[in-house]
Amino acid sequence: MASATNTKIVSSPLLVLLLFSLYTSSAEETGTTLTSSTEEKNVFVLDNYGARGDGEHDDTQALAKAWNAACSSSRPASSLLVPKGNTYLLKPVTLSGPCKSSITFNVKGTLLAPPSRSDWTQDTIRHWIMFQGVSDLTVTGGGTVDGNGEIWWKNSCKTNEALPCTEAPTALTFHQCDNLKVDNLRILNSQQIHLSVEDCANVRVSRLSITAPGTSPNTDGIHVTRSTDVQVRDCAIKTGDDCLSIEDGTRNLHVTKVVCGPGHGISIGSLGDDDSRAEVSGVTIDSVQLYGTTNGARIKTWQGGSGYAKDIVFQNIVMDNVQNPIIIDQSYCDSAKPCEDQESSAVEISNIVFKNIRGTTASKDAIKLSCSQNAPCSDIALENIELKLEGGDGDPESTCQNAKWRKSGNVVPSPCKGSN
Repeated sequence: MASATNTKIVSSPLLVLLLFSLYTSSAEETGTTLTSSTEEKNVFVLDNYGARGDGEHDDTQALAKAWNAACSSSRPASSLLVPKGNTYLLKPVTLSGPCKSSITFNVKGTLLAPPSRSDWTQDTIRHWIMFQGVSDLTVTGGGTVDGNGEIWWKNSCKTNEALPCTEAPTALTFHQCDNLKVDNLRILNSQQIHLSVEDCANVRVSRLSITAPGTSPNTDGIHVTRSTDVQVRDCAIKTGDDCLSIEDGTRNLHVTKVVCGPGHGISIGSLGDDDSRAEVSGVTIDSVQLYGTTNGARIKTWQGGSGYAKDIVFQNIVMDNVQNPIIIDQSYCDSAKPCEDQESSAVEISNIVFKNIRGTTASKDAIKLSCSQNAPCSDIALENIELKLEGGDGDPESTCQNAKWRKSGNVVPSPCKGSN
């Protein structure tokens, strides 16, 4: 078994971002001439449907018309082009299928959300741009999706506790989309979650640059729920919340070559809120780098829930000044009021591997396994771990409650002294 120090992971986030930039730039095409011949090639150009592209006039209806034309085309493949160099102001919009053929949404310019919250109604407040019920969809192009989210962050109860807690839009939502590819995009300043994959199957997400201020609330980078056979790779994520949040119904998810930070790290959960049942299995997080994040490899569940989180691997991970590098929390509570003690029920956590993990921790508790007395965490493997306290002032520690663990190779800090 290879030691953690032999894991081949790029050590510089700047190098990763440089390679990412070169990769996306080389993939970007030179643009398309806006002539009638484009539709003969089954390319539907947004400007041909009345879009202004000046960032000031509302282009929502133009996009809806272009989408309907592309989606209803009887040719084997259609492409909707958002031209390079223009900015298209869009209010909340749902682009629905099924379509008659495969479709490529080719974003080369910028899609911009409106600056006012009044452009959303109670019915649309959860989404900005949503793709629903579309199979064989590709969203790509090297362009930008800008959620213009500052006004939403200012009015969040997590920014100002005197304000009521309200919902906010997700920038890009994919609902019931099978055989989906999302590749080579810049997603900025979402109102809340940047990209959400919901009730989808066979999904490939790659080469995304996702950015929002570290202080922006609830701005998860990539969110996956109720979806199967999902791959995420070669992404750079800097946000104010989880770089990746993995929730109920996720099965067979593989994440690799992701750079994360700032943010809250990579989280499975929260699971079991409001006494619900949650099921997550077959998750692999591989070759990830985390810089200055609140958490590293994290599983969080609420008391009172049921179900399971199992067959999960966190491996080949570099931590740099991470507050909680390895953490399982079966008593998670994100509520203004203290959560009730509900030890009678818990989401069961089993067959979890933390392997080949190295770097620095910002707190003394580098490994924290806090599990339920009623449903202890079982079959937790700690393999080849080397975590040092940031600044080198002292030694890190580990704490465990109700966790059945085993170790392999060198594990620093020594796991769970005095408990098992």
